[in-house]
Amino acid sequence: MTGGTLIYLEQQAHTNLYPTAGGFYPNSGILNQITDKLTYQNPQTLEIEPWIATSWTVNDTLTEYTFKIRPGVTFSDGTPLDARAVARNFDTYGRGDKSRKFPVSEVINNYDHSEIIDDLTVKFVFKRPSPGFLQGTAVIGSGLVSPATLDRSFDELGDATKIIGSGPFVVERETLGKELKLKARTDYNWGPARLAHQGRAYLDGITFIVTPEDSVRIGALLSGQADVIRQIQAYDEPQVEAQSFLIYAPSTRGVNNALVFRPDNPLVADARVRKALLHATNTQEIVDTLFSRHYPKATSVIASSAVGYEDQSARLAYDPQRSKKLLAEAGWQPGHDGILARDGVKLELSIYESLPQPQSKAMLQLVAQQWAQIGVRLNVLNADSGSIAVDLLDPLKTPVAHTMVGRADPDVIKSNFHPANRDVLRQKGGLSDKIKSFVDEALNGRLEAIAAETDPEKRLALTREVQAYIIDQAYQIPIFEEPQAFAAAPHVKGLAFDAVARPSFYSTWLDK
Repeated sequence: MTGGTLIYLEQQAHTNLYPTAGGFYPNSGILNQITDKLTYQNPQTLEIEPWIATSWTVNDTLTEYTFKIRPGVTFSDGTPLDARAVARNFDTYGRGDKSRKFPVSEVINNYDHSEIIDDLTVKFVFKRPSPGFLQGTAVIGSGLVSPATLDRSFDELGDATKIIGSGPFVVERETLGKELKLKARTDYNWGPARLAHQGRAYLDGITFIVTPEDSVRIGALLSGQADVIRQIQAYDEPQVEAQSFLIYAPSTRGVNNALVFRPDNPLVADARVRKALLHATNTQEIVDTLFSRHYPKATSVIASSAVGYEDQSARLAYDPQRSKKLLAEAGWQPGHDGILARDGVKLELSIYESLPQPQSKAMLQLVAQQWAQIGVRLNVLNADSGSIAVDLLDPLKTPVAHTMVGRADPDVIKSNFHPANRDVLRQKGGLSDKIKSFVDEALNGRLEAIAAETDPEKRLALTREVQAYIIDQAYQIPIFEEPQAFAAAPHVKGLAFDAVARPSFYSTWLDK
């Protein structure tokens, strides 16, 4: 079972590999191989299991978490992965570091400080209850890196060779933006405690090759030049399966693939307009036209496999007649060209395609056709524009965005919508000199309550409540439950994925 190098084709180049930036799937595909986590979330049961931490205790108020660290673990530069190193990691992730440009982790809420009890015992203390923290120690954004890595600045960590972890693979060399080679760490012996496989990785190495063109990735796989590819499009699935290759489409278990509005923009500030566009979006047509069985139609803000999910289908019904009525009530009337207008302003919106999302451009173009039937124009912009980064922060230029985020914990909703995290509704403002800023304190209060509620049942009730609130306000139009779609050759064995569909090659082997 031991030996060989796996060839892995990735659609996009990685960006920054500081672990809290690991939410971008090209980043996490690398970080999952070179870093370990304090705990392991079982992808089948979603239970939290021992890994670098052998055990833990939590106080009654969920404000103190104490972990016992596995002895004998080292980073690949030889430094010990002990209580001091773990404390340094989470102090950095939980508080950020402005001097090094490290942002605060979106998966750690209410963090205060760490306390080193002894060489192998560390306690984390929180200002308020932090019920999501234990699960947060298992996610890609909490990958453990050496103190030498944390001595660098954020800007240096776009270079994979600068990331020193304790994982089963180490970076051998990189051609930035093109190719990355990992090699097995021969002395690795501390995988998740309950995995059948222990010891070094079976593979000798992994070669990541950035291959943007879908047809090239598929061709390389089917011709034997690649072993695994990420981002196989739904329309390529039949030819892959016809040749006995395998499709893997694990769920991301988080906030669904969706359109979100920026209510700072006057055109969508009125909830009636947002609701009209929600009911004008035929998600069943989108799924049936563009996707496969691996992409279930969304029925809420979060996936049906997510913790705390509640079906919101009744609030998401396709009803273009209702849409027209809502728009008329809001004062929008058809113009001479069929586009709705009010006070001389057309109801014309713009959105950028999102390259990480499957078939984003085709999906948005179909949405544009659907919205055109009620008199709304949606302009779909190419993601290669040089101004995209700035435009996406400006609700005046991009009143609608295409988003998703994976995490198997209710805190994922806060991560997506709260202004201290991803802030997809653009509550942070910055445009107050041009337009009236938008803040929804009722939403933010609900999100903060989820992140601090100590009673599990009450926390789930809050999670269900906030899903209904987001849909009632029509801040989001859920489209489909996004998997991560991979294809692999039949000789690839033991391919595994974490709880939110990030690949793990620790137990993978090649049966050629």
